[in-house]
Amino acid sequence: MAAKIVPVLKLAAKVTIAGGAVYIAYDSGLLGGSEQGSEVLGKAKSALPPAIDEWMKYFGFELPAVPKIAFAPVEAWNSGVRSTIYTLSVGPTRVGEYTTQGMQYVKDLTK
Repeated sequence: MAAKIVPVLKLAAKVTIAGGAVYIAYDSGLLGGSEQGSEVLGKAKSALPPAIDEWMKYFGFELPAVPKIAFAPVEAWNSGVRSTIYTLSVGPTRVGEYTTQGMQYVKDLTK
């Protein structure tokens, strides 16, 4: 009986953690517009260093310095969506081209 409950509990824990992460991201505004996402990212950048310092003092170890990353989410907010839509829009054309090339290759092999 316990062997059947353990996988269900593991799945429930994973779903709870994932759902909580999505809820926190939505509630904090990360899933909103690009301006709102930039604002939340700025707040996170200012809040994390004091929290990390506090935890380092609590546990008694040091972490290496955090590298500075110049990233503007406003500029790259929908780049993944754009590239996906572009790939889907050119897909039928490319499939036709590759089919023609494949047929030509097969014809050349059978000569």
